Order: sequence, then structure tokens, then C-alpha cells
Amino acid sequence: MTAPRRSGTVALVGRPNAGKSTLVNALVGHKVAIVSDKPQTTRRRLLGFRTEARGQLVFVDTPGLHKPLHRLNRAMLDEALEAIRDVDVRVLVIDAAEKEGGGERYALELMGQSPEPRLLVLNKIDLVPKNRLLPRMAALFETRLFEEVVPLSALTGDGVERLVEVLFRYLPEGDDLYPEAEHTLTATEVRYAELIREKLLERTREEIPYGLGVVVEEVERRGAKDLTVVTATIVVDKENHKGIVLGRGGALLKDAATAARLEMEQTFGGRFYLDLRVAAHPGWREDPRFLIRLTS
Repeated sequence: MTAPRRSGTVALVGRPNAGKSTLVNALVGHKVAIVSDKPQTTRRRLLGFRTEARGQLVFVDTPGLHKPLHRLNRAMLDEALEAIRDVDVRVLVIDAAEKEGGGERYALELMGQSPEPRLLVLNKIDLVPKNRLLPRMAALFETRLFEEVVPLSALTGDGVERLVEVLFRYLPEGDDLYPEAEHTLTATEVRYAELIREKLLERTREEIPYGLGVVVEEVERRGAKDLTVVTATIVVDKENHKGIVLGRGGALLKDAATAARLEMEQTFGGRFYLDLRVAAHPGWREDPRFLIRLTS
């Protein structure tokens, strides 16, 4: 007898920099979320799909759980909390290489208030010796908040397929939620903006990322030349940050634009041209009208 097909939604939540986006990409098998070593890289709920003969996993990558200091941060936190409520399975991702602290206790408290089933992932096990990892796994399991604890490394792939096996056990029976050919529902324009932001995050200093946003103003497709022209504004929080994003003689922005263009061409096909400008919008993280443009 054929096993029933299982399909459902899975939210990955956790502290900033826990590796949620890297894990989503590993689970989906395609890059659907940008990755950076800067905390709070993910600002939107992003959907990625993994479709197999046994069913479909729909992953929701969420902004990191953190203390909201700006309207933008509050919106990000609301996104994460809404995701916890609205999915079939909740997965808390904890960085095993980080010491326990108030942030982890806050994340555990939020998970304790959410519906079951709840799973725990201890990520980055490649950075932790087993004599430290096993006691921590046991202590977290003893909280009785989670049905299972899965250790893995999203970066190396160790344990990722084990997590897939576990997730399918907790999904409800049902048909696929989205077409098999799809990997993500995130709008193409949003993916363009996120790729540009990712390349800038890789190249800018620590004080810039929190105050850096990308708004795609226009996308023009020139079919005859197989060319897509993306016009976008890179917004910074302070006037003196414009020079940092531009770099000497515009070199940093040019380098980031080239990297983003090459990845767009590889991901979406065809040729791309990026028309980028940098603008200062002091206090944009507290401007609700601007945030609608940035996060829609």
C-alpha cells in the first residue's frame, strides 16, 4: 500500500545569525534566501519549496528574533511571530557554537508559547566538539518543549537529510501546496533587491548593514536583446554612509553590482544591466510609508 502524501508548511525561527537562511537553501536545494555573516540579514518572510515523491515541504525563513529598536525591527519581529502561529511545524534553529544567553532563553520562551509540533535544530555542529555538543542537546531536550532535537551543519550538509526525514513525519496528509516546478514564491523584483543587498553586505563595514536597504524602482525587459535592466536605489541611514557604499571612485558599488549581475544571469538566465544609485534617507527605519516600499 502506498504511503499517504504529506505536504505542509515549516517555519524556521531563531536568533540573528543562527544560520536559518543557509539551512533553508540547503533544504530546498536552491538559493532562495540571501546569506550574510551580518545579523538580521533576512527582513522578509521567504518561501522555499522542496517537492519529493512522498510530499512537499514549504519552508518559511523568518527574520531573526531580537529586541526591536526601530519600526523596521518591530515589523521583522512581527513577521517571525506570525510565521510561528501560521505553519504546520515550527523549527527553532540555535547556533551550537554560541554560548547560551538571554537571547536563547527569549527564543525558547516564544517557542514554548507556540503550538505543537515543535522541533529544535542545533546548527553549526562542525564548529563544536562532541563533548560540548551532547550535554547541550540533552539539556535542551529536557526542556520538553520539542518533539525532537536534530544536530546538523547547514554549511556542510551534515544532518540536513536527517532533518528532512523528521519533518515529513510531522507534516499533515495532503496534496502539494504549490507547483512542483517552483522553488520559491518570492517576487522576482524582491529577489533582485535582496541579491543586490547581499553583495553590498559582503563588502561594507559593520555599521552599515542595519541602515542599508534596496528598493527596485523599475524592471525593463528588452526581449530583442535578451536584456533585463534593473533600476534600483540603495538607501542608507546617514549622509556620510553614501561614500562608504560607493567606495573610492565608486569601486565598491561597481564590484557589488557586478557580483549581483553575474548571479542574476546565472539564476534567471539572459543578460542583466543594473542601474544603481545611492541615496541617504535619515530615519527610514522609522518611516512607515518607506517601509511599505522596502518590504512589499
